[in-house]
Amino acid sequence: MAATVRESVTCSPLVAWAFQAGLDPADYYPSYGPLPAVVGVRDQTGDWRTPGHERTLALSDGGHVIEQLTDVASPTFFAYDLRDFQKLFGALVEGARAEWEFVRTTEGTSIRWTYAFQARPGRRWLVAVIVRTAWAPYMRRVLARIASDLAATPDASRRS
Repeated sequence: MAATVRESVTCSPLVAWAFQAGLDPADYYPSYGPLPAVVGVRDQTGDWRTPGHERTLALSDGGHVIEQLTDVASPTFFAYDLRDFQKLFGALVEGARAEWEFVRTTEGTSIRWTYAFQARPGRRWLVAVIVRTAWAPYMRRVLARIASDLAATPDASRRS
């Protein structure tokens, strides 16, 4: 079960990629319906721009999830795998993969964020409902906020 959202920004892919790769998840991932907020990052191994690096996201429900950066092609793409979900998602999914793509357009950059969950056996239907009714709307809100904050940065006018 996957969800994809898109947003356009007026800066270059390099500026958008660098902004996204450097942001603090606790500032951009609030709670939404049954989804807990990211409240902190711990155990990060290096920057968030090098494949193999990991970090643990602490969640507002007391759980956590581990992210591992798997692919980086600056300034057009990065992806990470997620594992060790806790609480609700821990009962429903074995893992997930997130991919961010930054494509140059005549106006700047199109950002595409895809998030795909691997459901546990017998839970695919419930994960599909959560992705459709909560996760996809949540992603739209998160990406819209990132795009808005990106537009307000001093580098946002850079198109090269």
